[in-house]
Amino acid sequence: MLRRLLRLSLIALAFLSGVVVLALLALKVINPPTTAVQTQRRVESWFKPGKYKKQHSQVPLSQISPNLQWAVIAAEDGRFFEHHGFDWTEIQHAIDEAFDDDQDRARVRGASTISQQLVKNLFLTTRGGFFRKGLEAAIVPLAELILGKRRILELYLNNIEWAPGVFGAEAAARFHYRTSAARLSRDQSARLAAVLPSPRRRSPARMDRYSAIILQRMTLMGH
Repeated sequence: MLRRLLRLSLIALAFLSGVVVLALLALKVINPPTTAVQTQRRVESWFKPGKYKKQHSQVPLSQISPNLQWAVIAAEDGRFFEHHGFDWTEIQHAIDEAFDDDQDRARVRGASTISQQLVKNLFLTTRGGFFRKGLEAAIVPLAELILGKRRILELYLNNIEWAPGVFGAEAAARFHYRTSAARLSRDQSARLAAVLPSPRRRSPARMDRYSAIILQRMTLMGH
């Protein structure tokens, strides 16, 4: 009985792995019509008052301002082009801060890379704790290998949430600033990047302090 369960588990794991690989291969050239997190938001809206309206536009990376690209990298994953999916330096910092009794709990940093966040958005949900993190950790190396950095960044910017129901840099630029993603200034880009940790609660207009920090990071990175 135990052997049979183990065999079935291995078969299921192999099947799911194959599905993920095929999906990633497709995502090299095809933009996803929706994502797991977008579907999650739609389902959540069924149990809340008011009408849910999804705004989602996808554009090539060449049509997203370099200001926004580098603002997001500076804010979310400064070593994006250096790591292979996991930023072990940030992970160690997060562990150190979590166990530092003098650390302000509200300021404990996250350590998720852009690659990890993309996998979560495409295939998983914002919920799930350690189980979701385990699945995420298994998929991230495949995403790095199959998609590459440029496509990961393109998919990330085109599918993450920037406000309630607003997904993708183009929709965010039009929603917040009535412009295109290609025309975003450095200040606008830094403010948009500043809302990403909590896009359903934060507003770019109130991100003066954090956006200034992001602009400083961009300058240090040569952008």
